[in-house]
Amino acid sequence: MIAGRLAASLAGKRKRFEAPAPMLAMVTNLAAGREVFTSNAFLVTGARTVLVDPGNDFDAVAGVRERVDALDAVVLTHTHPDHVGNVAAVVDAFDADVRGFDPDHEFVDHAVADGETVRLGDHEYTALHTPGHKDDHLCFYAAEPAVLFAGDLVFAGGSFGRTDLPGGDRAVLVESIEYVLEAVDESLAAMHTGHGPSVTDDPDSHIEAALRAARR
Repeated sequence: MIAGRLAASLAGKRKRFEAPAPMLAMVTNLAAGREVFTSNAFLVTGARTVLVDPGNDFDAVAGVRERVDALDAVVLTHTHPDHVGNVAAVVDAFDADVRGFDPDHEFVDHAVADGETVRLGDHEYTALHTPGHKDDHLCFYAAEPAVLFAGDLVFAGGSFGRTDLPGGDRAVLVESIEYVLEAVDESLAAMHTGHGPSVTDDPDSHIEAALRAARR
């Protein structure tokens, strides 16, 4: 199934669909413009207000408080320091539960397994276990509103997460990108990544480009 879909996609034979307009107003990158050692930190508002990766080396608590009064949960794509450095301050300020893949990690209150759903804002996102950059890496995808939180698996322009850190593995990363490509719909409207800009112009093609680059 995966091989067939990827063969078609890489040959340029996949049919493109008009993607619905992403609801970007519901997702705010609190780390935007900060020249410090941090990942992006996405505040997702709605029925359940969640911070996807609190980032590091900036005042994430103030960033949250500028926009909302309360925070229901913190969700981690993975536990590299640039993604979790602000966790303790955010938890202390908002008494928020922390969810991530590894139940043994000091910051994780509730483990999220592959295929489990997590509510971010107004939508249910499916967790996709995607190791290769780090063994506890998760992506989160919701068919409606067609949004992917990709963490450090892939980035805008077809780049991908480094695999030379502890727990990294290039071959496993390739398998994880294949897994995400199989999971997401071709009408993907927005991809929010752990570093760099979010992608709203044909994000599916950026994942395909990352797969080609990672396979080299």
